[in-house]
Amino acid sequence: MTIEFDHLDKLAASVFDGYLVRKDLVRRYARQYPVPTYVVEFLLGRYCASVDEEEIAEGLKIVEQQLKDRTVRTGEEELFKARAREIGSVRIIDIVKARLDAKNDCYLAELPSVNLRDVRIDDNLVRENKRMLTDGFYAEVTLSYDGIIAQEKGGRPFKADALRPIQMSKSDVLDIYAKARSAFTTQEWIGFLLRSIGLEPEAFDERAKRVVLLRMILFVERNYNMVELGPRGTGKSHLLQQISPYAHLISGGKATVAKMFVNNANGQRGLVCQYDIVCFDEVSGISFDQKDGVNIMKGYMASGQFSRGKENIRAEGSLVMVGNLDVDVEQQQRIGHLLSPLPPEMRDDTAFMDRLHAYVPGWDYPKLNPEEHLTDHFGLVSDFLSECWSRLRNGNRVSVLQNRVHLGGALSGRDIEAVNKRPSAA
Repeated sequence: MTIEFDHLDKLAASVFDGYLVRKDLVRRYARQYPVPTYVVEFLLGRYCASVDEEEIAEGLKIVEQQLKDRTVRTGEEELFKARAREIGSVRIIDIVKARLDAKNDCYLAELPSVNLRDVRIDDNLVRENKRMLTDGFYAEVTLSYDGIIAQEKGGRPFKADALRPIQMSKSDVLDIYAKARSAFTTQEWIGFLLRSIGLEPEAFDERAKRVVLLRMILFVERNYNMVELGPRGTGKSHLLQQISPYAHLISGGKATVAKMFVNNANGQRGLVCQYDIVCFDEVSGISFDQKDGVNIMKGYMASGQFSRGKENIRAEGSLVMVGNLDVDVEQQQRIGHLLSPLPPEMRDDTAFMDRLHAYVPGWDYPKLNPEEHLTDHFGLVSDFLSECWSRLRNGNRVSVLQNRVHLGGALSGRDIEAVNKRPSAA
């Protein structure tokens, strides 16, 4: 399919050569294979980051073949394991998780798509990729099979020989990003950012665009606490679930203190230490396994640190609560308040409310219509964009406000912090 390049496409191609992908191609393949969008974009970015139609066509053949050969559909698990046995090794794209086998003093990896829980893995690979000890991450894995070990009693014949995380790791990504940004006006840049996450800017009014930009703050600002409530079908969790490997989604259910913060039994750091963003999806159904869970979270939201046992631990993960609010907003304000969908231990806790830096008005964002709201134009490859966003968290631009803005005496210290974080992220 050929698209007509517009001014934004041509501008982006002139400064982001090699880092662009057509978003309609992403949608085409993301629906066909059991992997998140950013995994598909990783491959498209590797082979199809071009505006030349012939190069794109050649790259698509490679991407399609790799997705076909390396992603495991339901029912194909034994086929891939048999292939590893017959030819010695096989490459798959899967979530890699790991755990410590204390009895045998070694690490074992899990590969869910092939139903393997006892895959041997070298200590160095685990040390270099510690996120596999929490909830794991997507990677290209070389899975080998050793027939001799298979014949041993309790033998573990499968081994993860190598893995390549699905994420950008170049050291100069921010330099490329900053240099290219200077070629765009503010409005052009906003439009290009929307296209980079798959949206067509022309289909949204200014208020809806601001909602999208507010969602993006989580990716570039450390310890940013946010809540978004709104109607169903408005893509509240899409950005968090599909765009970046640095974000982690907890769907409705019980959250454990050990998993979120630190496991006292083995000292393993939790999700807020391992990810840039931890999102509570369907937040109305979330509860902690311990009574002090919400208090620990409130302390973390206020200071960016928590205490478990003797140790005081600092982390940088932002927290976001996402849920549905299907009532009339004005009516809800008359009879209650706009945090009512939150769990009981949060919805009426003013100390919890004080620790929120932003409330995203989800009702100002339209229900997504694929034909109208999704773009067919070029945008940044997701792994490049998410890597840049992650590295931007290391900077702070609050100093630009000094001697320029006076906030007055009505704001509390926490109010001022929330106000300062917004322009720092921008």
